[in-house]
Amino acid sequence: MNDAKALALLKKGDGEALEWFIDKYSAYVGTVVNNILQGSMSHEDVEEVTSDVFVTLWQSAEKLYPLNLKGYLSRVARSLSMQKLRDKASDLPLDEDILILDDDSEFDRLAQEEQDETVRKAVYAMPQPDKEIFLRFYYYCQSVSLIAEQMQMNQSTVKTKLRRGRERLRVILSNNSKGDDLNESTYS
Repeated sequence: MNDAKALALLKKGDGEALEWFIDKYSAYVGTVVNNILQGSMSHEDVEEVTSDVFVTLWQSAEKLYPLNLKGYLSRVARSLSMQKLRDKASDLPLDEDILILDDDSEFDRLAQEEQDETVRKAVYAMPQPDKEIFLRFYYYCQSVSLIAEQMQMNQSTVKTKLRRGRERLRVILSNNSKGDDLNESTYS
């Protein structure tokens, strides 16, 4: 069987044709997804996104032509992987334990918790794509080059946004005693 014949069968709702595509392209799609997620997600997340690619193929079969199905699967895999990263970045709060330092006194611990909360609010008040870049770099430990590649930006732009974000956080932390509200205007 070839792509054209399998696609013709898939358009008729043939489940075996879908299985054929999965057998032929699952390793390729899995590699694309894994390269984008780069260890920032679990193996189950990679499998979920890979499965979603083939669900999308099944749902979109009527609109497809057999000329470049591998390219289509690659584009869908990249798109769904990036969406998974964006969803996780917006849904996942910063781990409170990352920012808490071991201090003996209760007063120091409470002050540190307050500062941690201020940092979290400041990061989440950042406009996009600054917030995504900041979370990818500091929370997911992705390199500047990987962030730039996946977000289709220059590395210098990513570095500039990180530097400006750090500067804004410094200002916010120094003004924390004033009780200023955090919102996107803080970053204007």
